[in-house]
Amino acid sequence: MQYQPPRKTMTLAEAVQWREGLRRNGLRLALTNGCFDLLHRGHAEYLIAARRTADALLVLLNSDESIRELKGPSRPICREDDRAFLLSCFDFIDAVVIFRSSRCDREIAALSPDVYVKGGDYTVEKLDPKERSALFSCGAEIRFIPFVPGFSTTSLIEKSKHT
Repeated sequence: MQYQPPRKTMTLAEAVQWREGLRRNGLRLALTNGCFDLLHRGHAEYLIAARRTADALLVLLNSDESIRELKGPSRPICREDDRAFLLSCFDFIDAVVIFRSSRCDREIAALSPDVYVKGGDYTVEKLDPKERSALFSCGAEIRFIPFVPGFSTTSLIEKSKHT
């Protein structure tokens, strides 16, 4: 029998309803987004830190098509359903929504997070302009979390080519 993690992968409409429940109960939502193609320690530490910024953490996960658009035809390594499953297995992640476009401004606007978290390689100026506008419109606090040195999906892919 296959392991079934708690039902955390949601449609955007389901996540919006869930978000409204958080707000009614006075709970804050942190939101982050990314590919999370090959999960590694850097991802886990980043996501744990993101969760600490609010009462709940929702991960917007790039679809396979959007990753190909952003990173080229050889990516993703892992399919979106598999990536969503793995993220759902973490206790510190409360919800996962797969988004289809290359940018998630529509999802940000719909979810209206209290806190938006990105990795330390970003600054407010480096955020996508539409995503930044959606964040400013909903009044989200924007936080940047430093990367764990020595961990990146790109370096893992390169390392695997030479072993």
